[in-house]
Amino acid sequence: MIMANKIRLRIVTPSKMLCDKEAEMVIMRTTSGDTGILPNHQPLTTTLDYGILRIFNDGKEQAVAAFGGFAQVSPECITILSDAAEWPEEIDVDRAKHSKERAEKRIASTDSSIDILRAELSLRRALIRIEAYDKYRH
Repeated sequence: MIMANKIRLRIVTPSKMLCDKEAEMVIMRTTSGDTGILPNHQPLTTTLDYGILRIFNDGKEQAVAAFGGFAQVSPECITILSDAAEWPEEIDVDRAKHSKERAEKRIASTDSSIDILRAELSLRRALIRIEAYDKYRH
């Protein structure tokens, strides 16, 4: 049973149920900016952008690196369907740093065969992973 000052948070990816827990507040990156959700929030369906999803409970903050998807909010529950999402502890930071360097080189290249949009998305994913790992890993 959910307490009145908590909201259920479910984060689902194609490969697993990443999270199913209560939260006092959740801040998620939507395509129109950061959106804070508290218990008894008005119903909402929104598109998620790449970013760090922040979960607040008992004076503590947790984070999830999330990469697109959708969120459906009801007064009692937030359900997030994400293309990919990772806890900071799951992130291979060396791989993320390598991806960042590779993407930066591709973006700076004068080779016209390089898909710049793809390189920019790779850079965004790498930067989010690095930030989540550095700031929120416990």
